[in-house]
Amino acid sequence: MKRIETIDGLRGFSLIGILMANMLIFQYGMFGKDSIDKFSLSTIDSSAYIWLKIFVESSFMPIFMFLFGYSMVLLRNKLESRGQKVKRHLARRFFLLMLFGALHAAFIWEGDILLAYGLIGFLALAFVNRKKKTILIWAIVFFTLTGLLSLGEVELTSEDIAIMNNYVEKETIIYSGGSYGEVLEFRNSGELPFNLPDYMYVVMLLMAPIITCPILLFGMYAAKSGWFTNPNVERKMYLRWAIILLPVGIFLKTISQLFPDFSPGEGLYIIGAPLLSVGYIFLFSLFYTNGAPKLFFYFEKVGKLSLTNYLVQSMICTTIFYGYGLGLFGKMGVFYGILLAILIYTMQFIISHYYLKIWRMGPFEKVLRTFTYLSWNGRVKTKVNNGKDNQFKAV
Repeated sequence: MKRIETIDGLRGFSLIGILMANMLIFQYGMFGKDSIDKFSLSTIDSSAYIWLKIFVESSFMPIFMFLFGYSMVLLRNKLESRGQKVKRHLARRFFLLMLFGALHAAFIWEGDILLAYGLIGFLALAFVNRKKKTILIWAIVFFTLTGLLSLGEVELTSEDIAIMNNYVEKETIIYSGGSYGEVLEFRNSGELPFNLPDYMYVVMLLMAPIITCPILLFGMYAAKSGWFTNPNVERKMYLRWAIILLPVGIFLKTISQLFPDFSPGEGLYIIGAPLLSVGYIFLFSLFYTNGAPKLFFYFEKVGKLSLTNYLVQSMICTTIFYGYGLGLFGKMGVFYGILLAILIYTMQFIISHYYLKIWRMGPFEKVLRTFTYLSWNGRVKTKVNNGKDNQFKAV
């Protein structure tokens, strides 16, 4: 089955936004990034922070989720065409993603997304064989529920604020100057900067799929509809939805940042972020109409190695910012963090190109495909019926 260039390009493009957004976590911590006033930012860093919150944060990770759903349908079609058991293969894939994610979160960086992707993948199995209309309806239902649930305002007590401040201060000390063992112990201690009753953790667990599923389901719907396979024919659709969704998403996210005291602001941010994501998807796809520029060929290379590149980003940045490396946690600043993200991504841009001249897939992609297909060469097997026994060959 031929790879879809637009999808590979989108996957590579999303990684630069993901890295920029993750720079806030690498530099200030998972909770410190939302208590940014504790770090006394300069004027340029404050402006860069607002720019990231509006144009980047929470609007590139959903692109990855969209592509996760899209690729899930493509893989399902590929497995079916080879006479393979679809859900069995997908379950193995999602299990290994969860394992990668658990190891990544425990030993490298707590901002991991792979564990969540694996978990959501198991839930998405319920939709993989559904009709595209059914999938679209469920995507709309989940998105509506997300909007309604997020419009409520959460009031923080003075005790909550004190707990958060203490946590961020402790996190900054350990991450900026601690050894690998001290960072590891803090990361896996289970300590959290809020005091919630037990039932709230159950509520949060139940809400997670509702929040993340709409964009995944939309990706599945797009794949079942055959979108992004013929950019020249679909150009008007790309243009129309980019014109609608980009300004709406930016407007909703801007309100939440420029008017922080506006009570539904957080809800508008949660609604606006995925809308902006889809706007970016259609805008990026526009460049594939009438032939993509040569630059986009490199995005495709990064996209083909997306899992490896994502994990390498964590290894590089934790070494730069944590105490067992250069210890620059909370010191570089948001603006220079953006420049560093561009530098790291540029290196991956070039290395991915030359790597794929020698090898077919990245090391982590190789392990994932081998385990998914139970094939040493990382290729799906084709079931061959010779009239007596079922045999397999990898293709």
